[in-house]
Amino acid sequence: MDLEGWSVMQTEENGHMQRVPPIQAASVGWPGLPRAPTTPIVKRVVRLDVPVDKYPNYNFVGRILGPRGNSLKRVEAMTECRVYIRGKGSVKDSVKEEKLKDKPGYEHLNEPLHVLVEAEFPEDMVNSRLEYAVAILDNLLKPVDESLDSYKKQQLRELALLNGTLREESPSMSPSMSPSMSPGMSPFNSTGMKRAKTGR
Repeated sequence: MDLEGWSVMQTEENGHMQRVPPIQAASVGWPGLPRAPTTPIVKRVVRLDVPVDKYPNYNFVGRILGPRGNSLKRVEAMTECRVYIRGKGSVKDSVKEEKLKDKPGYEHLNEPLHVLVEAEFPEDMVNSRLEYAVAILDNLLKPVDESLDSYKKQQLRELALLNGTLREESPSMSPSMSPSMSPGMSPFNSTGMKRAKTGR
């Protein structure tokens, strides 16, 4: 039985039920001996180029990051992959970027803007996780007209909520994404947003 991510196991010592973290429960074989993982853990990285040459004035970095980095954190939480924004334009301060680009570890600043998606999973899972993350990020890298962009509207609403400046809730706001993004790929679906409390 699984309750809130913990497996309940009965121990031979006292006959009582005991909560065991899932990783421990999964690694215990029959009869209580550790078993080897079925497939090896592999690490794969996929690079997605950001189309800044086609859309030079579009804020791709802001769209991926979201308010205080929350949109990126949601994508990482949903996919269990790491996402890195790299290349020219990945540092907010262009003067700082210029100083950093020749230093060790910042060579990527000499490349065009891109996103790296890194997955570290058992070999039989790694490709599906990467594909899921890439599908979400591909949708975020498709420019949408601001008047039709419900994703950006949700990001702005979240920013107002975080800043304490959210005044009223519009009945037209919904947790759905822009028309091209399916609800299952919405970084906003993983954590519902609530209306800010007012003094009324």
